[in-house]
Amino acid sequence: MNWKLYSLATALAVAAPLAWGEASVAEYRAALADKDGNPGSLIIEKGGELFKSPRGPKNVSLEKCDFGLGAGKLKGAAAQMPRYFKDTDRVQDVESRLVTCMVTLQGFDEKEIKAKLYADHRINEDNTPLEAMAAYVYAQSDGMPINPPMKHPKEKEAVKLGEALFWNRYGPMDFSCATCHSEDNKRVRLQALVNHYNKKDISATVSAWPTYRVSHGAIRNMQHRMWDCHWQMRLPDIDYGSPAAVAIIAFQANQARGEKFNLPGMKR
Repeated sequence: MNWKLYSLATALAVAAPLAWGEASVAEYRAALADKDGNPGSLIIEKGGELFKSPRGPKNVSLEKCDFGLGAGKLKGAAAQMPRYFKDTDRVQDVESRLVTCMVTLQGFDEKEIKAKLYADHRINEDNTPLEAMAAYVYAQSDGMPINPPMKHPKEKEAVKLGEALFWNRYGPMDFSCATCHSEDNKRVRLQALVNHYNKKDISATVSAWPTYRVSHGAIRNMQHRMWDCHWQMRLPDIDYGSPAAVAIIAFQANQARGEKFNLPGMKR
């Protein structure tokens, strides 16, 4: 047997379905690229209603929540996060800041909030209030450049920590984020993987989150992405809004600096 020809034929047989599959996915996304056709727009609208509605033990809305630009100022706020907040003495992203405001303004218990964070796509659940409200806050930065501040020492520290965590190998599979996301042209099965050091790759990715996951029938945010990636590496669940999760997101945002948000995104 001519093993060179056999190897070439095998490679072509594998590559062809991958190319066809990617083309089909690209056509599907293009067909729904119009925001009016993206189901995530409906979830954002719902998130806005929840954000403005009196809720919790204190029966107040979140309209006075400060996302870094002043109480109640949402336009452009998400584009400048994660950032340092003096009241918590922490760097926070949109999701962790929402939790803070739900606790301090509305009187919710943090454990109660975190008891149900994500919609379960396996049973076709609707997005949770937290997911929907986070999508709403992000949507107020649609079309604006990603520009998280790097002035406070803890903001600089978060980006450095995020990059260190990105490269750190741990868990039973000895994986790191970099195992999948530090080189061009890598994939898992049909799914192309984002290279966090390729400006085009990471910018297109970060600018499209929160994103509507077609396979989930729900909007997902970066905190969910952190949880899902850790789960796939067979690691313990990463705490929602933890300094570690926020640090990795801060690293990603810094890598995508300057790219304009295009929300809601659309992913497989």
